[in-house]
This record gives sequence, structure tokens and C-alpha cells, in this order.
Amino acid sequence: MRFQVEQRFDAPVATVLATYTDPAFYERLVGLSKVGEPQVVEYRTDAQQVVMRVHYRFTADLPSAALAVIDADKLTWIEESTYDLAAATCRSKLLPDHYPDRLTASATSAFTAAGAGTVRRIDGDLRVRMPLVGGKVERAIVSGLQDHLGDEARVANQYMGS
Repeated sequence: MRFQVEQRFDAPVATVLATYTDPAFYERLVGLSKVGEPQVVEYRTDAQQVVMRVHYRFTADLPSAALAVIDADKLTWIEESTYDLAAATCRSKLLPDHYPDRLTASATSAFTAAGAGTVRRIDGDLRVRMPLVGGKVERAIVSGLQDHLGDEARVANQYMGS
């Protein structure tokens, strides 16, 4: 399932990139809907790029038919993101802790100036390979992700304003 999300920020591109590549920012993403508290498990940087690996847990409701074939407690993953600081882009891929044969996802993000602020456009692809319920699970996960990214943008704007 292809998806797109736009996030709007009240700060310039460099500030937004600095926020998303700051491990301390992820400590602020506690108590958001749909996705549990993130945990930064790896952080590498050089002058050109930042690589972050962040562990997540999906906490939104899933269709009951999906729960018959998967354990909701096992919907955990590492999001591996590579930020190109000069290009103001990011490539992310999902590395499931469980069900790697059933769940794949990747996305690209572009951070662009919008007046005094920034727009982050995320273009992604999520695939759930499960007979009969795969499409329902994809829709539930993408819906939860969209809600989470909206909440995340609000926290990021507060974080950058502090």
C-alpha cells in the first residue's frame, strides 16, 4: 500500500533536520497514540549524513481477523533512517522484529522550505503479506502511522520552540 504524509513545522529546514537527528527528541515522543514509546538503539553521524535506528511498537487496534493470525504484541520493529543533511532528505526502512516474511515497509522524506517554516513530505510503501486480511492490516497500520506522524509533528514544533 502506497501512502503519503505531509508534516508542517514552524522552523527552518536546518532546525527540523537537527531535531529529527537528535536522539534526545525521541525521548519526547512518549504517550502518543498508535505507536509506543520509541527507543534510539543506534546513532551514527558524519559531516554528510546521520544514520539512526529507532525501535517502535505498534499499539493501535487491528482488525479481529488479523489478530487471529498475528500476535499484536509482536508488531515491533526497528526503523532505520539515513538522513542526507545536504540534500535535506531521508531514506527509511522498517526492519521487523517478528514476521519479516509478512511485513515490509520503506519511505523517503524530503524537507523543503515553506515560507519561514518547513514541510516534510513522506512517500512510503507498506506491504503485509497475509491471505484475506493483509489489506485490512495495511490500512490499519497506515492509519495509525498517519495519526502518529501528526502527533509527532506537534511534539516537534513544541520541542523546537523550547
